[in-house]
Amino acid sequence: MKVAPSTHRAAAAGAMLMTASLLLAACAGGGPGKPNEDGGAADPDAGMVFGITADVAQTLPWKTTSEQSFQVLSQIYSPLLSTDKDSVIIGNLADLPEISDDNLTYTFTLKEGLKFSDGSALDSEDVKYTYDLIMNPESAASSSSFFASVESIEAPSPTSVVITLKHPDASFLSGINGVNTGIVPSDVDIETLQTTPIGSGPYKWAKRVANESITLERNDDFFLGTPGVAELEFRIIPESQAMVSALKTEQVDVAIFDNPVTAKTAASNATKTEEVGSLQYHVLQMRAASPVLADVNKRLAIQCAISRQEVIDSAALGAGEVTGPITAPEFRSDVTAQPCPDQDLDKAKEYLKKAGTPDGFDLTIITSQGLYSTAVDEAQTVQAQLALVGIKVKVETLDSSAYVDRWLEGDFDAAIAANGGGTDPHTGYARYFTSTGSFNNVAGYSSPELDALFAEGIATTDKVERKAVYTELSGYLVDKAVWAWLFTPKKFIVLNTGVNDYEARIDASLAGLWKANVSK
Repeated sequence: MKVAPSTHRAAAAGAMLMTASLLLAACAGGGPGKPNEDGGAADPDAGMVFGITADVAQTLPWKTTSEQSFQVLSQIYSPLLSTDKDSVIIGNLADLPEISDDNLTYTFTLKEGLKFSDGSALDSEDVKYTYDLIMNPESAASSSSFFASVESIEAPSPTSVVITLKHPDASFLSGINGVNTGIVPSDVDIETLQTTPIGSGPYKWAKRVANESITLERNDDFFLGTPGVAELEFRIIPESQAMVSALKTEQVDVAIFDNPVTAKTAASNATKTEEVGSLQYHVLQMRAASPVLADVNKRLAIQCAISRQEVIDSAALGAGEVTGPITAPEFRSDVTAQPCPDQDLDKAKEYLKKAGTPDGFDLTIITSQGLYSTAVDEAQTVQAQLALVGIKVKVETLDSSAYVDRWLEGDFDAAIAANGGGTDPHTGYARYFTSTGSFNNVAGYSSPELDALFAEGIATTDKVERKAVYTELSGYLVDKAVWAWLFTPKKFIVLNTGVNDYEARIDASLAGLWKANVSK
């Protein structure tokens, strides 16, 4: 049972935390009452409205998949580790761990005086509880693959967590720095967390009006310092032009666009715009597990019939870069290393003949309306391109909740998707393409060769040798046309000029949003 710290020892720890928090806030810049990036004073009582295009699809951190859920829940939950603005792994609830010489034992030390937003203490038992929950197959956690190498988790003291691996795993720390592994209180039942999330992040859950808004309040116990605004509202505005109007009328302070023209129309004397690249990737997911796409030659025909640059130009108005499977900077795929680096309709027809369907076949592609603005246009562009070789595509457009449900169930033949990317390819892809991966049903493909390559990738610590493994793995994915990778998008962040210290990041993380503030 957790109780609010009230003992002398806890009070002393709380005082230490307060001192540390003040120092950290002073170092962070901005924050209530502090000079911000423009030299103005932040209003400690100000609120900030962040525009998002869809309601959250999940409220349990270990199940989070939609971008909007990540954005909201990352303000409520804190993982053990985090990343800085350059995507480098840093300490968070715990310092970076001590690692044994055999790379099998990771010892984490939690910061002193940690609290959940309900005032109860956060200790090593909560970390163990959360990780055990994620590893339990019954929880159906999207992050379970991050713990595939874990043999045991122990909590020998309130501030110590010892994790033992079955074998060395070069990607292990990359898996425990996101909201999917945010720590939850061990004495609050899951049903409560589904309606009232309780974490140790910068903001705490206040209220939700379905499909309209989610309101968070400042968590005064946040261990990194005082969050920049008193109230953070995520306002749900599916239509891009309505979002533009909300920015221009200052009903919304921050919105992120992937369409440069729309972002440009949002520009005014009251706004400023930041452009940032992305590790995300847009993709046509093709489920080989579905009978219609079981033949590799059909999937290769689709891959060859698609012009990725045309998809970027027509759907994203040029705001993106053609990509192969891996977007992590140190392991990035060669975009030309695939059977058809550019659209090749003759080769597509050859593959159709090999598949025994020289005149093409019928295919249904699901896409979403609301999750991101280019989804429907991407599907329609692919539809037109595949028609050139006789593949007749039916585009099924779903609202965000229905799309996420169908996607998670693997209830589709093909899907237009925008998936998150990270700095480690194992973390991003093992959950899709290993036979025991938590999203393998979504991917619809696995093989002994892929399992072996993923195992070799995490067992290899030398970066040069590791890159060679993932180059081979990337080649396998495109040679088998497991999916058709399209592009990495650019993001355009439009902010009210009164918003300061906003951290635009290539990994799309909002881990630094707590520093943003609003001028008086």
